[in-house]
Amino acid sequence: MPVVVGVPADWRALLGGSHVTATEQLVHPQVAGPVAPTRPWRVVLLLGSLIALGPLSIDLYLPALPDLTGDLTASPSAVQLTLTGILIGLGLGQLVIGPLTDIYGRRRPLLVGIAVHIAASLLCAVAPSIVVLDVLRVLQGVGAAAASVVAMAVVRDLFTGSAAASVISRLVMVMGLAPVLAPSLGSAVLQVGSWRTVFLVLAGLGVLLGALAFVALRETLPAERRARPGLRQTLHGYGILLRDPTLVGFMAVASLTMAAVFAYVSGASFVLQDGFGLDKRTFGLVFGIGAVGLIASSQVNVALLRRFYPGAILSTALTVAALAGMVLLVDAVTGAGGIVGVLVPLWVILAMVALSGPNATALALAEHGERAGAAAAVLGASQFAVGAVIAPLTGLGDAGSAVPMAATIAGALFLAAVLVRLVLRPVPAVA
Repeated sequence: MPVVVGVPADWRALLGGSHVTATEQLVHPQVAGPVAPTRPWRVVLLLGSLIALGPLSIDLYLPALPDLTGDLTASPSAVQLTLTGILIGLGLGQLVIGPLTDIYGRRRPLLVGIAVHIAASLLCAVAPSIVVLDVLRVLQGVGAAAASVVAMAVVRDLFTGSAAASVISRLVMVMGLAPVLAPSLGSAVLQVGSWRTVFLVLAGLGVLLGALAFVALRETLPAERRARPGLRQTLHGYGILLRDPTLVGFMAVASLTMAAVFAYVSGASFVLQDGFGLDKRTFGLVFGIGAVGLIASSQVNVALLRRFYPGAILSTALTVAALAGMVLLVDAVTGAGGIVGVLVPLWVILAMVALSGPNATALALAEHGERAGAAAAVLGASQFAVGAVIAPLTGLGDAGSAVPMAATIAGALFLAAVLVRLVLRPVPAVA
């Protein structure tokens, strides 16, 4: 028997989605046809804005990383630990907040988390040392984690299968604006203030998103579907999730894919500014070009999902990404092509990540609607945990060298491609 999944009928009408017939469900047995809504923008923009809080908190102050080394008398590796700190917070925060959203609904944990993010951002603005800043960045990440896990849980409340992958791709488009705008906005803030001013801007952003969520986000988890409270119940739920080889496998793929992105995010400012001599404004522009490619590719994924199973798209995209990673590593080691030899394969990788991430996420969450918050938390936490380990590695080696970043990206993508092709082998079920 095929497993038919898709969009609840009442929400399909709300979002303007197309009707999926029984014949279409049999043609694509494990997934109902992807939703191609004509009026989804209210929901997508809301969830995309929320999920962008984490990336904005990471990316907005990237142009200021070299300034921190002098202002706080810290080494580049110590400064990059501020990235590790927020990634740890995002990961741990999701593990705590995810089950809470299954118990208390989506809205309350979200609003509390955003309040924590605002308070931590204000404290970061007055941090006296790099150690204090590292600790506060963990707290900031915990707050931002609420936005990430709630957005993904709401998607799983309403969608699954190809429909979920399609909606996640729409979210990638919205949250992809974060890396497009963040470095440029960060550079603009640095023209009138210091890195401390960047954190004041993040606090203001948290206030705006909190107000938006309070007014516009409906509760998507009715009381009758909520989990029972209690630590034992929460641990039991996590145990069920972690014993699912499909979820764990696709979680590993998504984590390795995101590890490549985190390696790029944490290393790009040093490689492009210190290694190739780009100024802050040019760095923001170059960083934005890659994000534009990511956004465009995420929308290509929506079109591809109308014809292909998510697993097929994932497998092909990761193969291309792994090959681009090898080209990047060779160019970084040999210096072939200069800055172009680094940027072109990086842009290809970002485009392939936009095809991989939504499909790996949808496949991982497909069978766990009853624990959507906890499942989204496990998935998100694993990605940020891997990112936290990856970020300091890009600071090893000579200052400004592209080799550590390239080696990390190439290795992560190669492992992800091998895992999908040789172990998971995702294919549609046969009726």
